[in-house]
Amino acid sequence: MNPTPPLEDIPVSARGSAEKKDESPAVGVVQAATQESQAPASMAEPAAVELKPEVITRPRMLEALEHRDFRYLWSGNFLSNVGTWMQNIAQGWLVLQLTNSAFWLGIVSFASAGPLLVFTLLGGVIADHVDKRRLLIATQLVMMTSAFLLAGLAYFDRVTVTQIIALAFITGTASALAAPSQQALLPQLVPRRILSNAVGLNSAQFNMSRVLGPTVGGFAMAWFGASGNFFLNGLSFVAVILALRRMHYPAQSAIPEASLWSRLVEGFRYVFGDAKTRVLVWLVTVGGLLGVPYLSFVPYFARDILHRDARGLGLLMAASGLGAFFAAVTIAYVGKPRYRGKLVFGTGVLFFAAIIGFALSGNFLLSVAMQFVAGYCLIIMVAIINTRMQLLAPDELRGRTMSIYATAYLGLPPIGSLMAGWLSRWVPAPLAIGGMAAAGLVLFALIFARRRDLWALD
Repeated sequence: MNPTPPLEDIPVSARGSAEKKDESPAVGVVQAATQESQAPASMAEPAAVELKPEVITRPRMLEALEHRDFRYLWSGNFLSNVGTWMQNIAQGWLVLQLTNSAFWLGIVSFASAGPLLVFTLLGGVIADHVDKRRLLIATQLVMMTSAFLLAGLAYFDRVTVTQIIALAFITGTASALAAPSQQALLPQLVPRRILSNAVGLNSAQFNMSRVLGPTVGGFAMAWFGASGNFFLNGLSFVAVILALRRMHYPAQSAIPEASLWSRLVEGFRYVFGDAKTRVLVWLVTVGGLLGVPYLSFVPYFARDILHRDARGLGLLMAASGLGAFFAAVTIAYVGKPRYRGKLVFGTGVLFFAAIIGFALSGNFLLSVAMQFVAGYCLIIMVAIINTRMQLLAPDELRGRTMSIYATAYLGLPPIGSLMAGWLSRWVPAPLAIGGMAAAGLVLFALIFARRRDLWALD
């Protein structure tokens, strides 16, 4: 997360000027051309020779990883996220074994992600006014303890659905408080011109873990049981804690004298008062409420629709992660793609269409393909929106802005899971999931129809 290699040895206080020098390679070329035009005639180039400065607009694919602090956080988060996905697959399978009900999958998903609806907003206010690193370390310790407790309960065969729900709520609360700090930290660790590259690489590590975690987790659960996955997840938090302790980033500005409520209201006033930011939040809201929740029901589809075991479930989840990984690599490579509005629209429509295809599929290979497409399209869509919101937000409001984004993207899926779980008690689960995705597709298209400026998204 530090600057490029030459900047790694520069003190924090000096980074700003160094990054400005690196911000636009074309500036140096233009200045050089200007100096040449002012040189004596004897030293000037012939008039027929015309200098055409090369403007570099796309960062190198791994450029953000040349920044020390970003590299530390990227590596630690990757290992920790592998453990988290190993726990997710084991937890869903265990709930299905204990209850034999898709409804309880929705309840556990709500307990895990429901706190994001409330505590992410609080975490956004905190992120703007405390040392983000210390907050992240504290929340990682809470999640590590929860994973070890669940491992012990499962190992001694004392686990119940109530206990899973309680520990899922604790983990979800800690995750909600941490999410805005994770988002708001990025612009402090890399120059603005490669923020899109950093967002893409950050998404890449998360989605690499979505491939590796469920795949390894499926086989590990077959060998060691669910308790082994929970224990390994607990150990994985050590990696991100060590990474955070080694980071050193610009000091936090002084805390203004204002109440918690007034700071929260200020964040909402900015997000919903700015037309460009507001419509981006609505797009994420539709995806988070009506699209993303289908992931909570993949264990049900794997066992009851596709008739697969834990290894098959792991492959289904890995397919979604693989698609998302390729999407993140695409974003990291392209940097700032053209036609961003059209990309968001196209990938959003395909995302919902792939969910509908997955819900109605009874073929394992087709379901794997739909998972891949859904994962790819979702990440392209949200990465573009995420980057745009980061760049639009003022520094002093970025934590609160990204907490509202995180609430829409991460906090609404549990509500959607509850909706799908409730619907599955009245209609078959595939129809419930497919119907919600169809509604999401229509709403997504309507937003673009009403806001023509979204097609540019500049």
